[in-house]
Amino acid sequence: MDRIKFIITTAAILFVAFALGWFANWLVHRFTRVRQSDVADLDRMSQELHEAEETRDQAITYLQQREAELSNQLTQTEAELRAAMDGLRDARQEAEELRSQLNG
Repeated sequence: MDRIKFIITTAAILFVAFALGWFANWLVHRFTRVRQSDVADLDRMSQELHEAEETRDQAITYLQQREAELSNQLTQTEAELRAAMDGLRDARQEAEELRSQLNG
């Protein structure tokens, strides 16, 4: 093979390699390109997710406050019940003492 044929063959091989590389790059870019509607959908979904997280946080805060209020109310009710039971026990004891004095 003489020198001219070698140069032409090398140039042809390099051109084919360049063309294949360019075509592969074009294919990759074509299939990985993000459409504007996809970006808009992602923005909308991220905004909805943010709003949902805020709503969840508000609901958790409300439930924690409500639980604290109900626990406090239950404690107060139990204290009132104990006081009422003590008063009833004292009244029964006093009634028994009065009955025993009347019968005795």
